[in-house]
Amino acid sequence: MARVALVTGGTRGIGAAISVALKDAGYSVAASYGGNDEAANKFKDDTGIAVYKWDVGDFEACKAGIAQVESDLGPVDVLVNNAGITRDGTLHRMSLENWQSVIATNLDSLFNMTRNVIEGMRSRNYGRIISISSINGQKGQLGQANYSTAKAGVFGFTKAVAQENAFKGITVNAVAPGYIGTEMVRAVPEEILNSKILPLIPVGRLGEPEEIARCVVFLASEEAGFITGSTISANGGQYMA
Repeated sequence: MARVALVTGGTRGIGAAISVALKDAGYSVAASYGGNDEAANKFKDDTGIAVYKWDVGDFEACKAGIAQVESDLGPVDVLVNNAGITRDGTLHRMSLENWQSVIATNLDSLFNMTRNVIEGMRSRNYGRIISISSINGQKGQLGQANYSTAKAGVFGFTKAVAQENAFKGITVNAVAPGYIGTEMVRAVPEEILNSKILPLIPVGRLGEPEEIARCVVFLASEEAGFITGSTISANGGQYMA
């Protein structure tokens, strides 16, 4: 029986690539999403991957959503914490709402999701937890105090939970992408992309969502069982941590 993988924010961008790659690797995949019904339904139709809607910033919604996934597909063996939003602005102009919404979706969600699967993983002596951070959680970024804080928090969460659960056959790791050619990044004007972004990337190009997905598939595999508490930096050499 195929292991079950749950990917938050799994119907668009990097998350969609992760969901598809895990399905191709033989997992039974559930993809959660927060708001875009049209995109989620198209993703479901195109891929055959089950989709579920809930707010990852809401603990009770995560609890109910995970219970439904496990009722439909079976116990979650692989959790990919990928959901994230941006609400950019310099700190002296940032609203409390924009701070709290980013922290809730990008950081609180790690607790909300992982807390609701960890006991099952421990009882089965197996689990893979992979959280998607960012280069901007490693180095910071002007106008992203909220986002950089949340993504930096991923690293502390990963290291602590890895130590707590290693003896139970559960690995906990992170992936920190750099600039990836998602719909959002490709919407940046070509002049800015060519003059401000690409010159900072030693390999001279954007990454592809599928390249991040391959990192996740590896960390989710049984072959990666000796890797825990680690971060894969996939940024084309832009920041070497």
